Amino acid sequence: MAIKKEVQHDRPNCIGCAACAAIDPKTWVMNPDGKADIVSGENFNEGWQRKEIKEEEFKDHVDAAESCPVNVIHIVEKEVDDSGKVVSEKKIK
Repeated sequence: MAIKKEVQHDRPNCIGCAACAAIDPKTWVMNPDGKADIVSGENFNEGWQRKEIKEEEFKDHVDAAESCPVNVIHIVEKEVDDSGKVVSEKKIK
């Protein structure tokens, strides 16, 4: 089993305040539609975005999540088996 962390963004509910992009510009960028996007993020679940994060990036992601006034940035920890299947998932932030 392995533990992986990912950042998830509830993009449909983003208000475009740009706090995340100001705090972590290497991960967050403002889209012309006024909402934030995860740089190189994967789209899933009706407009949400996600990206696996490295341990050394963890604090930057937590800082961005804590800066969001509408709490649409989440840090999730996933336990995956040897085949890559998610066994369990819990929200950290």
